[in-house]
Amino acid sequence: MRLKGKKAIITGAGQGIGRSIAIKMAQEGADIVIAEINPKTGPEVKKEVEALGQKALYIFVDVANSEQVREMVEKVLSLWGRIDILVNNAGFDRGATLLKVKEEDWDAVLGVHLKGTLNCIQAVTPHMIENRYGKIINISSIYGRSGGIAAISYSSAKGGILALTKSVARELGRYDINVNAVLPGLIYTPTIAKMPEKYRNMIIENTPLRRMGQPEEVANVVAFLASDEASFITGAWIEVSGGWNM
Repeated sequence: MRLKGKKAIITGAGQGIGRSIAIKMAQEGADIVIAEINPKTGPEVKKEVEALGQKALYIFVDVANSEQVREMVEKVLSLWGRIDILVNNAGFDRGATLLKVKEEDWDAVLGVHLKGTLNCIQAVTPHMIENRYGKIINISSIYGRSGGIAAISYSSAKGGILALTKSVARELGRYDINVNAVLPGLIYTPTIAKMPEKYRNMIIENTPLRRMGQPEEVANVVAFLASDEASFITGAWIEVSGGWNM
């Protein structure tokens, strides 16, 4: 119960890695805000968290919309009084190679991943500064370091999250706020399940552990970073990739 009594906002918590993070943190004793744009999956995860004996809120939010993000944070503070943990996980991709990237797709992907991460951090930071306590974990990707073919927008957004993580960590360290990033590799999520098997196998062949990761394996690392066991870790990038980018 490393997170007993903590209040956590997790964006994109309706499925995949975000859902696993919500469940893991609830198991560790945290109350969970499921910040999710999907009106079907968000309430389902809320029920799962409540079944574990923790409080849960489902809030519909588009993280690329700064006003919606501010309203979400204000609602959480009015109901629960504080926010201890923020996990920026919301994201999606519109894959395209360099010469086929459309401007609207570039704007949409960076809007959710990079701008959305910034929006959420800006919204919770005044409260965390006042409390002199906070854990911010940004979900990037191994592609944020290596780049990826036909993933121009996604890789750029994830790389931006890494730089943002270090910049914010430098600014907020004086207030005892820890800011870190987690870089998943090939993780078996609903999105990856739709990937052609030959592409999955190509990545697995170049992964020293010779398998895909599970969402729970990412969630375990996020829960550690959200706990006081990670109190002297900030500005770090932690890969959960089976060694793929070694």
